[in-house]
Amino acid sequence: MPLSDDQNSDSDSSRLSESTASSSDSEYSRQSFNSDSSSKPSSPASSPPKMVTFDELMAAARNLTDLTLAHEIAVNANFCIKHEDLPQNSLVGTVKRIVHKAFWDHLESELNEDPPEYEHAIKLFEEIKEILLSFLTPGANRIQNQICEVLDTDLIRQQAEHNAVDIHGLANYIINTMGKLCAPIRDNDIKQLKATDNIVELLRQIFHVLDLMKMDMANYTIQCLRPYLQRNLVDYERTKFQEILEETPSALDLTTEWIKESIEDELSSISDESSSSSGADHSSKSNISPTLVLNNGYLKLLQWDYHKTIPETLITDEVRLQELREKLNQLKIIACVCLITNNMVGAAIVDVPDFADQLKRVSVPLLEGMNKKTFDLKEALNAIGVQICSKVNGSLSERGLPTLSAETQNNLMGQIASIVEENNPVCSLIDKRIQLFMKSLLALPSFQKCMPAVPGGLSVIQTEMEFVGSQYASIVNFNKQVYGPFYANILRKLLFPEAPIGKTETEAPTN
Repeated sequence: MPLSDDQNSDSDSSRLSESTASSSDSEYSRQSFNSDSSSKPSSPASSPPKMVTFDELMAAARNLTDLTLAHEIAVNANFCIKHEDLPQNSLVGTVKRIVHKAFWDHLESELNEDPPEYEHAIKLFEEIKEILLSFLTPGANRIQNQICEVLDTDLIRQQAEHNAVDIHGLANYIINTMGKLCAPIRDNDIKQLKATDNIVELLRQIFHVLDLMKMDMANYTIQCLRPYLQRNLVDYERTKFQEILEETPSALDLTTEWIKESIEDELSSISDESSSSSGADHSSKSNISPTLVLNNGYLKLLQWDYHKTIPETLITDEVRLQELREKLNQLKIIACVCLITNNMVGAAIVDVPDFADQLKRVSVPLLEGMNKKTFDLKEALNAIGVQICSKVNGSLSERGLPTLSAETQNNLMGQIASIVEENNPVCSLIDKRIQLFMKSLLALPSFQKCMPAVPGGLSVIQTEMEFVGSQYASIVNFNKQVYGPFYANILRKLLFPEAPIGKTETEAPTN
């Protein structure tokens, strides 16, 4: 990957970095939006749109693949390549098994001929030789020469012509060499190879273990590459995205629309709060905080419909953002359940220590898999309501107090079940408070040093909220670092379309 060691970002980048992390919007609008200085590859291209050829589209696709892979390796410490067998009942899996069986059956019939036919076996040995050589590090000349000498296909072919091929001896040499080159985790696989007598089955298993060894080598390479990528990821991703933008000029269309919607939402909010006459929207546009616009755009991602395409600049984190949204939905339900229970029967459980945590432990298992299409939230809420009534009654019985009446239980279970209804007031309240917490988190100069206060009603999920919030803020802050110059350019065009270069600085508002 064409990674760069240069850690110095250009002027646009540093300005965006400061503006998005700082609460000073005046500095952002004065410096980022009014400066026409740009330098490749870290600032968006300003060239006019051009027709895109098929080759250019393919190049852009390759760049996106490289960018996504590099991002995943750097930010996901658990990322690795895994060996996955195709499902037994899948069409691809069935075809693959039939083709492989036919190949190995044909090889067995050739070796059983009199005299044996070795041509296919020789081709396998040649392929094995190339795989073994690919595992060697530079300077391993002795073993390289030995592999080339023992698995010399020309020599093996000459031996085959005289029916003098020691095929078991070659297989044993291959197994011993694999034992020297493999990771310790493959030692047991090597032992099993040594215990296999049938030569065709042995060759088949050799290729299986070699595939595992190639996977191990790829994961080792990823592990070695990760620290380097982490150090250079901002510059690398920005450069890669610039290449995509040059190949595909429309690569920022969805991002522009995403920012435009956030501006319109902010204008609508200002209009609702203002008692000004018509035209207030136009005069308010220059007063909008660019940082607030961008942060509100990020907040939308926590309620995004991931069936539609996410903005281009966030594709690398789409899965993580979707997981955070799903986790927040689960936490929202838990907070609603606890708030309803507390309001309904709070007096009965006020003296029970950690009762809110007990309610959470009851709810979490029943809400697992909420994101799946087959999940029935109403049924889960009914089950949670039953469990909570049982918990409350059990606690009351232990203290010699009368249990909840049937009417109270039905009312409690009914209110919990109603969470699923659209515009449920409790659900809307908790949702607003979650959004407020996340919004406050993005406004902090450094979320690692402190967390914003958790709004009322969220204390039962405070630990989980802070964990999800820190993950969310990390994604947002890194995204700002990488794509800041692109966002600055879009915001400048949308917020100050009429401002001439060089004069905007004095005209731009300080807030």
